[in-house]
Amino acid sequence: MKKDFDYIIIGAGSAGCVLAARLTEDPNVTVALVEAGDRDNAMEIDVPLLFPALFKTQFDWDFISEPEPALKQRRIYLPRGKTLGGSSSTNAMVYIRGNPKDFDDWAKEGATGWSYKELLPYFIKSEANESKRGGFHGADGPLRVSDSRSMHPLVDRFLQAAEESGHARNDDFNGPSQFGIGRYQVTQHNGERWSAARGYLRPALARSNLLVLTNALVQRIEFDGRRARRVVTRHHDEELILRAEREIILSAGAYGSPQILMLSGIGRADQLKPLAICPIVDLPVGDDLQDHPFVLLNYLTDQETLIAATSEESRRLFEEERRGPLTSNVAEGGGFIATSPRLVAPDIQITMGAVMFVEEALTTPYDHGFGLGPTLVKPTSRGKVVLRSARPDAKPRIFCNLLTTPEDRSSMIAGVRACLEIAKQSSLKAVQRQTQHAPRSASDHDIWSYIQQQVQVFYHPTSTCGIGKVVDSGLNVLGVEGLRVVDASVMPTIVRGNTNATTIAIAERASDLIAGRPVR
Repeated sequence: MKKDFDYIIIGAGSAGCVLAARLTEDPNVTVALVEAGDRDNAMEIDVPLLFPALFKTQFDWDFISEPEPALKQRRIYLPRGKTLGGSSSTNAMVYIRGNPKDFDDWAKEGATGWSYKELLPYFIKSEANESKRGGFHGADGPLRVSDSRSMHPLVDRFLQAAEESGHARNDDFNGPSQFGIGRYQVTQHNGERWSAARGYLRPALARSNLLVLTNALVQRIEFDGRRARRVVTRHHDEELILRAEREIILSAGAYGSPQILMLSGIGRADQLKPLAICPIVDLPVGDDLQDHPFVLLNYLTDQETLIAATSEESRRLFEEERRGPLTSNVAEGGGFIATSPRLVAPDIQITMGAVMFVEEALTTPYDHGFGLGPTLVKPTSRGKVVLRSARPDAKPRIFCNLLTTPEDRSSMIAGVRACLEIAKQSSLKAVQRQTQHAPRSASDHDIWSYIQQQVQVFYHPTSTCGIGKVVDSGLNVLGVEGLRVVDASVMPTIVRGNTNATTIAIAERASDLIAGRPVR
């Protein structure tokens, strides 16, 4: 097997798939893509509604947080995709880019080249939107984006109730304005999941200049002086060393990339030395972890919900027409609001699904129900990722530190109150059989108590290798050569909304930077 390459990409998640596809467009460049997980060949990956069945399986890293100080020391489940496509093969497929202010703030804080105007061409380049056209959307990119084929009627009830509460409708959260309530677009095609692996990697697999290694756990990166040169992996229980002539690119995600950097001697020296890891560069690797706190209000109903997907008719609809409940991503509807008139961009994202969704989706729905709830989209709380030990197969310690600031708690309480207001409107109240999970009252005390007991994350970890702190604006790791990080960990701050589309756009732009092509 070939062991010398121009580029070695660590991690075949969303960013890694984009990079492998784009860099191998040059037939004179050789690329190795190294993935710890297996092939993305599970039926549950392709069938949208079944993504919760992938939790705590071989396709999930199955992380868990350290005890959360603001949440009565609860630990939070943190699923991440462990397969080709990474979390784009296991997520809820909502296509949201974030708010233009997110990227403009990045640029103002020193992330040169990452403003909204500069990143928009890469969102457009990546996208093949099946229904939306105009200056905000692309039509022929590798990433298929479509309207949901499920179109559950309970979502229409939610949208009516939101309008009754005074929220405007928005048919395109990635268009002129992010504010408002509507149906989400999804990364699907013909009713099936369209992951980064499916859109970017599979068409590139036939190229002779690309080697994809699965079931290969990276142990560390080795340096010649300060130049990253080799990737040491454990592949089928044997050590395998790959050599990079040009660059090594870390795309292992907001938990994995800092872990591999620290195992390789790049991180806070005072944390590495006790583990007998020799520091190469002292950098704040793993700091500034951000995720979106999310809490649901759950109601039982006599209406048919998505648990009807187990019926023979639902299976027939999917198999023959690629329609029906099995095409649902659960989170079919929602939107963005500001809980204070002083805000120029949303602080809360509301999400609604027409199925019972409890205990972090680890409990199988047992009755007809639906849920809606707020996500804090621009948290001020910060967590961190640190090594548990020097063993590469030891999961890192993850401190989310959710809702530890007064600002975050205030916004989250206001977000719950907004959802309670929607839930009591006649359009939605009419289909509630009983309340399953909700605060005892709309008081701050009762809402905060409920949040402490029920909040989870929306599975959007970012910023642990941020631009300006761990990498420069070209995504090069500071203080060394031949090493970049390209994934959600480089975001200076988390974006307002689901993070997958932004991660893909970051990788699109990074591929131009790496290849020396003109940026758009």
